[in-house]
Amino acid sequence: MPKFGQMTEESAIVEWRKKEGEKVAKGDVLFTVETDKSVMEAESFFEGTLIKILVQPGVNVPVQSTVGWVGTPGEAIPAVEAPQPAPKPKAEPVGRTVPSAPQPVITAPEPRSASAATVPAPVASPALFRISPRAAKLAENCVIDATKIRGSGPQGRVVEKDVRGYLDYQGYDKLRISPAAKQLAKKEGIDVLMLRRDGERISVADVERAIAEKPKMMSKMRQVIAQRLTQSVVTAPHFFVTVSVDMTDLVKFRASLKEAGQPYTVTDFISQAVILTLKEFPEFNSSTDGKSIRWNSHVNLGMAVSLEQGLVVPVIRNAEDLTLLELNQQTKALADKARSGKLAPQEMSGSTFTISNMGMLDVENFTAIINTGEAAILAVSSTIKQPVVREDKVVIRQLMKITLSSDHRLIDGAQAAKFINALKKKLEDIELWKLLTS
Repeated sequence: MPKFGQMTEESAIVEWRKKEGEKVAKGDVLFTVETDKSVMEAESFFEGTLIKILVQPGVNVPVQSTVGWVGTPGEAIPAVEAPQPAPKPKAEPVGRTVPSAPQPVITAPEPRSASAATVPAPVASPALFRISPRAAKLAENCVIDATKIRGSGPQGRVVEKDVRGYLDYQGYDKLRISPAAKQLAKKEGIDVLMLRRDGERISVADVERAIAEKPKMMSKMRQVIAQRLTQSVVTAPHFFVTVSVDMTDLVKFRASLKEAGQPYTVTDFISQAVILTLKEFPEFNSSTDGKSIRWNSHVNLGMAVSLEQGLVVPVIRNAEDLTLLELNQQTKALADKARSGKLAPQEMSGSTFTISNMGMLDVENFTAIINTGEAAILAVSSTIKQPVVREDKVVIRQLMKITLSSDHRLIDGAQAAKFINALKKKLEDIELWKLLTS
């Protein structure tokens, strides 16, 4: 299992591209791996035949562990155990044993007297859920969650009479459900008792809604995004400064460049303006651990790219040394690689300042969370025609709001105001852009 990232300790194979017994050439893609940022391809360093697959897709295993063997057909495979996934709680061999669900448990009721009805009270679940085979089969056929039943057998084991008592108490015989809905609920592990509505028949649509509401495991990328952004919000005191940039002249200038066959985008101008401004205000290109400040001599510009499975930030390294045309080419190349899932780990690490551009998504304003290890991030909104006052007259101009999120441990309000206004000034300076595109 390759180690694609410095902090990666385990990974899961998404798909084997070769089958056991299939020929393998040096450089062939053997399998794909889900990392915390993308799906990467693992190539073979050897020629031969894939003679054994040890790890199946979807199983998290430690990096550098053996997941398969390439060799010669008939060759003896070394006695290496398949790497084990994270350990799970062990079940006791008493009937069917599974971890208990974190829900109230209901005891099968005692026979009701004429004077009063016995209502079972929820009680704490045992550490392990035990159920006899007959009871488990009955619960399965009735499509109910048996973990909600408190057993009367040894060590709290649920037996058949407990299930029947629970069904009687819940009024299961009065439950109305279509055969198709019951079959779908059984297949998807949905408790039909949780779907009932007074007097109404449970339909397939009811089951489908319950399926849609079932908790789903976050992807590895989504989990890492959640972890890192939470860490950033908790450790870095954010504050925000917003200005409106008059993009009217720059939009017209960019349109003229496009007519002349030049490839520049509005994003290129924003990126270049940020790079120039960072050179004037190096504190925005720094980082801190809360005790010391680290100054970065190069601008490694992160460009947030949204994918279906999450957000990635490809990095343009040494961006201060690039011409506007080179910046355009690198931005496009990295964005294409991000969307095709072919970014290498080193292309997504080491950024010193990030731009999050939602200009194409029709938003008036938003704020972004600073990437851990950076001092600030710029949020770029859409360019929108708006009425503004110019020389005491109301005119229509194309305005774009930009918001700077800053780490207050490194940056004060006055510094942030100076930075974002310097950035605004550059974006509105058409003579600057004529010079840089000539």
